[in-house]
Amino acid sequence: MTDLEKMRDIFPVTRTKTFLNHAATSPVSKPVADVMKKLIDEAVSFDFGSKEWEDFGKPYFAQLINAETEEIALIENTSVGMNIAAHVIQAPRGAKIVTTDLEYPSVTYPFLRKSLGLNVHYVRNVNGKILIKDLEKAVDDRTAAIAISHVEYANGFRHDLRAVSEIARRHGAYLIVDAIQAAGAIPVDVKRDRVDFLASACYKWLMGPSGAGYLYVRRELIEKFEPPFVGWASVKPEVFETTDFWDIWKPQYSETASRFEAGSPSIISFLGARAAIKLLLDVGVDRIEKRILALTDYLIDELKNAGFKLQTPEDRVCRGGIVNFKVKNPQKMQEQLAEKGIIVTARANGIRVSPHFYNTEEEIDRLVEEVKKNRETA
Repeated sequence: MTDLEKMRDIFPVTRTKTFLNHAATSPVSKPVADVMKKLIDEAVSFDFGSKEWEDFGKPYFAQLINAETEEIALIENTSVGMNIAAHVIQAPRGAKIVTTDLEYPSVTYPFLRKSLGLNVHYVRNVNGKILIKDLEKAVDDRTAAIAISHVEYANGFRHDLRAVSEIARRHGAYLIVDAIQAAGAIPVDVKRDRVDFLASACYKWLMGPSGAGYLYVRRELIEKFEPPFVGWASVKPEVFETTDFWDIWKPQYSETASRFEAGSPSIISFLGARAAIKLLLDVGVDRIEKRILALTDYLIDELKNAGFKLQTPEDRVCRGGIVNFKVKNPQKMQEQLAEKGIIVTARANGIRVSPHFYNTEEEIDRLVEEVKKNRETA
């Protein structure tokens, strides 16, 4: 059995479906399902023999993005992380937030609240790309933050985060990143790229369950900010690791990113996330990226040969794991493909395809053949 066959064997979805939809919600692997089932069994008897969940996967996520464990906070999803960042930076009323017209709502909505009184400026894409020169023109000394996705959800455009962070630094602005379409698919390096805040849930490319996510806060910023939501999880460990009464008069916030946590997390979700991220680290993110780019290169060539118009930049450095192409009726095409067991998503007036490292060229062929068959009716 080849390495690829071994990998496919631990993803049961491969036996029944051609799953090419990791930019939406991913299926979980057997190791992830097994560890979650184990916790359920332990919960039934209230006999928690396993201590695996006690770090909630923070060290693994930190390794994945080249951060320190102390810089990682638990969040329920990406939206929560982006909201935390939007509130703690305490941008003055009238300050500018620079973003793009390719963003998912979770990136822009937190800054659009009327109570914050911020000026959200959208940099327009040019043929599916956000040009650095246009970002540079938009950012000035009134800019409080640049808020963007590492990889854009609709067409898969990948930002050069280091170039963006250099623009932010020149103007004293924060760089706030939604990494949900990047983490698990391509290398993420918050130190190299000098990111200030980064948020990602685990149910897409990380291939974990929903209900688990992580927020990175650059170490130098952690104690600068008061958390917007507070609870027992926000304080120093020694405060709640006691048999005495808790100090309910003066919160002593944690010196780590856990100060941005409020209460009890979904243990089963984070246990699954921990196992999922460990699996990806074991495979190797560089190896995963290489495989995903090979599959998407192949898909792009096949689509072009079939006469379909791409909405995704072809240049490798400008894309992650997403390929989007135009069809007449995306929703109908999605439904017709689903009837054949091929799972993709209708997005941005096209079909969004997002293969992971365990997918095959044969699955890409199956998709393209069905799309060609249905091009006139959808």
